[in-house]
Amino acid sequence: MTLIAGVDEAGKGPVIGPMCVGGVLTTDVGRLKKLGVDDSKKLTPKKRERLSEQIRNIADKTFVLEVSAAQIDEFRKVITMNEVMVICFAKVLKELKPEFAYLDAADVKPERFGRLVGEKYGHKIEMISEHHADQKYPVVSAASIIAKVKRDALVKELSMKMGLSIGSGYPSDPKTKRFLEDWIHTHKEFPSFVRKSWKTVSKYGKSN
Repeated sequence: MTLIAGVDEAGKGPVIGPMCVGGVLTTDVGRLKKLGVDDSKKLTPKKRERLSEQIRNIADKTFVLEVSAAQIDEFRKVITMNEVMVICFAKVLKELKPEFAYLDAADVKPERFGRLVGEKYGHKIEMISEHHADQKYPVVSAASIIAKVKRDALVKELSMKMGLSIGSGYPSDPKTKRFLEDWIHTHKEFPSFVRKSWKTVSKYGKSN
């Protein structure tokens, strides 16, 4: 039976919090399909959480790579965000060790993304790298779900730790905007969980 992996990210774009890259390994994609997995953005938080638990129970292996805001900022001093994504996807594949992989391409050119991830991974396996792979392939949908659930949990932990509402962490979220505005008015710099390399941050004043 073929070991098939799906890899997808959650949190590439937010200005607050980590990015999570999820990977699911299975020999039975049909079981995942029967769960009703879908692109995580189309599911309610409760359904995502329930499916995440079910996915972990039936998959051969799952793995979520957490990349903090501070790590992203450090990476971006020397490489592009696309290069960061290649490194992260390859790292997830190294954990899963599949024989075949589906990737939700994090590059405008999906074929290039697949090639670069394959080179970084260092093992010859067949890979399909496509945009919206989380809508086409159940194993990528499953990876999307576990990544999103993990990121949401980490953002919620941050909010509770700070005792403040930070919203979803996306630049367009009014709660996130308000948090950034209020924080910079009362502090000299943003905390480590804010991505200071994001252009969004510069409009709020001093960021580092």
